[in-house]
Amino acid sequence: SQKMEQNPPSLSIQEGGKAMLICNYTNYSPAFIQWYRQDPGRGLLFLLLIRENEHEKQTGRLSTTFDTRVKQTAFHIAASQPADSATYFCAADTQ
Repeated sequence: SQKMEQNPPSLSIQEGGKAMLICNYTNYSPAFIQWYRQDPGRGLLFLLLIRENEHEKQTGRLSTTFDTRVKQTAFHIAASQPADSATYFCAADTQ
């Protein structure tokens, strides 16, 4: 699992707004990207997985995009709620 450059490092949520998190990768090409949520004092909670041939994936209010041309993946939360406030992580795999 490779470290990716993530911006912003953690999401603070404005209620009703749309929150976005972006990850960039440079020196390799992940076959898929996973998004996780972490709440203080708790383990990682898996949210979404997107493969390189899937440009967009959606589950409920959560969605992710994967653009291999610009080597970037984004994670969106629609109609965000205070309970969405947490630390979110992207993780990549080259397998």
